[in-house]
Amino acid sequence: MFNSPYIIPVMALMIPIVAIVMKHLTQMRAMRVGGLSEGAAAELSERAARLEDRVLQLERILDAEAPGWRSRA
Repeated sequence: MFNSPYIIPVMALMIPIVAIVMKHLTQMRAMRVGGLSEGAAAELSERAARLEDRVLQLERILDAEAPGWRSRA
Protein backbone atom coordinates (compact mmCIF):
# COMPACT_ATOMS: atom_id res chain seq x y z
CA MET A 1 0.00 0.00 0.00
CA PHE A 2 2.62 2.58 1.12
CA ASN A 3 6.06 1.76 -0.19
CA SER A 4 7.74 4.94 0.99
CA PRO A 5 10.58 4.44 3.51
CA TYR A 6 9.58 7.73 5.17
CA ILE A 7 6.08 6.75 6.28
CA ILE A 8 7.14 5.14 9.58
CA PRO A 9 9.41 8.02 10.73
CA VAL A 10 6.77 10.58 9.74
CA MET A 11 4.07 8.73 11.67
CA ALA A 12 6.46 8.28 14.60
CA LEU A 13 6.84 12.07 14.74
CA MET A 14 3.20 12.93 14.08
CA ILE A 15 1.69 10.87 16.90
CA PRO A 16 3.63 12.55 19.77
CA ILE A 17 3.13 16.01 18.26
CA VAL A 18 -0.63 15.50 18.04
CA ALA A 19 -0.68 14.10 21.58
CA ILE A 20 1.20 17.13 22.96
CA VAL A 21 -1.08 19.59 21.16
CA MET A 22 -4.19 17.80 22.40
CA LYS A 23 -2.84 17.77 25.96
CA HIS A 24 -2.27 21.55 25.91
CA LEU A 25 -5.67 22.22 24.36
CA THR A 26 -7.33 20.16 27.07
CA GLN A 27 -5.44 22.05 29.80
CA MET A 28 -6.41 25.41 28.31
CA ARG A 29 -10.07 24.41 28.18
CA ALA A 30 -9.92 23.25 31.79
CA MET A 31 -8.41 26.58 32.86
CA ARG A 32 -11.16 28.52 31.08
CA VAL A 33 -13.91 26.42 32.61
CA GLY A 34 -12.38 26.18 36.08
CA GLY A 35 -11.15 29.70 36.55
CA LEU A 36 -9.56 32.77 35.10
CA SER A 37 -7.20 33.01 32.19
CA GLU A 38 -3.63 34.06 32.90
CA GLY A 39 -4.23 37.52 31.50
CA ALA A 40 -7.31 38.11 33.63
CA ALA A 41 -5.55 36.87 36.76
CA ALA A 42 -2.57 39.14 36.09
CA GLU A 43 -4.86 42.12 35.51
CA LEU A 44 -6.75 41.48 38.76
CA SER A 45 -3.48 41.15 40.66
CA GLU A 46 -2.27 44.47 39.23
CA ARG A 47 -5.52 46.19 40.17
CA ALA A 48 -5.31 44.82 43.69
CA ALA A 49 -1.76 46.16 44.04
CA ARG A 50 -2.86 49.62 42.84
CA LEU A 51 -5.82 49.64 45.24
CA GLU A 52 -3.55 48.66 48.12
CA ASP A 53 -1.22 51.55 47.24
CA ARG A 54 -4.18 53.95 47.22
CA VAL A 55 -5.34 52.78 50.64
CA LEU A 56 -1.84 53.24 52.04
CA GLN A 57 -1.67 56.77 50.59
CA LEU A 58 -5.06 57.64 52.08
CA GLU A 59 -3.98 56.32 55.47
CA ARG A 60 -0.82 58.47 55.34
CA ILE A 61 -2.91 61.54 54.49
CA LEU A 62 -5.34 60.82 57.31
CA ASP A 63 -2.48 60.24 59.75
CA ALA A 64 -1.06 63.66 58.83
CA GLU A 65 -4.35 65.59 58.83
CA ALA A 66 -6.37 63.81 61.51
CA PRO A 67 -4.15 62.06 64.06
CA GLY A 68 -6.08 59.51 66.07
CA TRP A 69 -8.56 58.71 63.31
CA ARG A 70 -7.84 55.00 63.74
CA SER A 71 -9.06 54.99 67.32
CA ARG A 72 -12.32 56.71 66.31
CA ALA A 73 -13.12 54.21 63.59
